Amino acid sequence: MTTSIHIKNNQPVRLSEIPVLSYEDFLDLNTRQANDVFTHCVLYFGWPVDDHIRLFCCMADDAKGTIMLSSARIPNGDLREYPSFTAKNLAFHVFEREMHEKLGIRYSDHPWLKPLRFPAETAQKGSTIENYPFYRIESEELHEVGVGPIHAGVIEPGHFRFICNGEQILHLEIQLGYQHRGIEQLFLQRKTMLQRNILAENIAGDSVVGHTTAFAGLWESLCGFVPGEDLLAARTIASELERIAIHTGDLSAICTDIAYQRGSSVFGRLRTPVINTFQIWCGNRLGKSLIRAGRNQFPLGNSIKNALTNLFDAYEPDFYEMYQRMKTLPSILARLERTGTVTMVQAEKTGAVGMIARTSGLMRDIRWTHPYLLYNSFPHQPIIKHHGDVYSRTQVRKQEITQSIGYIRDLVHDTTTTAGSAQQLGSPSPDSFILSLTEGWRGEICHCAITNNNGEPAIYKIKDPSLHNWLCLALAVRNNDISDFPICNKSFDLSYCGHDL
Repeated sequence: MTTSIHIKNNQPVRLSEIPVLSYEDFLDLNTRQANDVFTHCVLYFGWPVDDHIRLFCCMADDAKGTIMLSSARIPNGDLREYPSFTAKNLAFHVFEREMHEKLGIRYSDHPWLKPLRFPAETAQKGSTIENYPFYRIESEELHEVGVGPIHAGVIEPGHFRFICNGEQILHLEIQLGYQHRGIEQLFLQRKTMLQRNILAENIAGDSVVGHTTAFAGLWESLCGFVPGEDLLAARTIASELERIAIHTGDLSAICTDIAYQRGSSVFGRLRTPVINTFQIWCGNRLGKSLIRAGRNQFPLGNSIKNALTNLFDAYEPDFYEMYQRMKTLPSILARLERTGTVTMVQAEKTGAVGMIARTSGLMRDIRWTHPYLLYNSFPHQPIIKHHGDVYSRTQVRKQEITQSIGYIRDLVHDTTTTAGSAQQLGSPSPDSFILSLTEGWRGEICHCAITNNNGEPAIYKIKDPSLHNWLCLALAVRNNDISDFPICNKSFDLSYCGHDL
């Protein structure tokens, strides 16, 4: 019996080709696969169809560069309690919590079956933000500290509940889901390509290029569109430019949280010309309108190439001087080293992705394991650290900035300027399943669509890397002083809105 099929990143497959297993076989197959350190779950979700829910599990084989896809069916509205994937592998917890919340699927042994997002269409009608069941420890020696839901920096809403013994954090629980944006549902309601492109740009405001590239790659593959070299080069450059911009801004914010004003000012200043280059390129400092499925409306002309070259000629000397000063100050290293540590075991068990995984020794980088755009045409090598602390996350940012600048310089030199592709996008394949993965600056971004018999999306699923990594942050701050939480939080720089889709 065929248990799963193997697909590549951005490869559509007919729904009829996806094996349907019994729930017991489905659970056994995917939890066994998840026990391999080179395999992790990129998406697990349920799709209500008539009187049943079809479950899809997508397991990435990072050693072979394929995605193992399997499915199962369970009755819709069934009161039966199912054995959970999470009881066998913690990394599945967020996916099963979402299905419990939205679809009413019940689990007999899920260890932490709490609300994930509080969506408007929740099946758990009595579950509200106000009665969220925070974990508690009864003791006269302990106290609780609540932060939020209105962030002091007016970033985005989220609630953090600490249990402390004096200044030491014993436990942190992070509760999100205040926004109820319903982005995934809007992808079904909006019918034009422009509307869907704009939705993709607004999933997470600091990952415009990462999410829009995932959407464009998904839709183009569904339509059989083959992007030209110029379009791929422009998107690759934009992806690395976004990485440089956010990493630079994060280094500034890390300096701010340890009261190193010089680093805060210099890195903050250096971020500005990077995002201003997006403004020159497409008219928006976040890169909105730059990426459109099926076309390149802002070709990589000579003026943009010159702007990028001039940008890095001015950026690099100041950046490297400032980073060198920062890393040699004992007062700074004392705040960064051994603070907010995530071990390799913790990263693996929680399903960490992106930079958080790589700073703990896990080789997870979609550019390397499941390449897209032009990442399979040059020897990208993920940057790996093993200490998993704030300093490791600082080092990775610096080294990835250096790496990204090198990639952009090479692409600017090698890419021929053209007027863009004139190929028509065409219509999407009907009754198909497709998964698109990109490596945003924060980590693994996943977009998934299933089309109906007219080729229109019947379901659209989005996963921001923050979904995996919030639990890592909660574990990282244990046994740290509560005064170290801001620097830990900033070194992760996770997305609140990317969690609430």
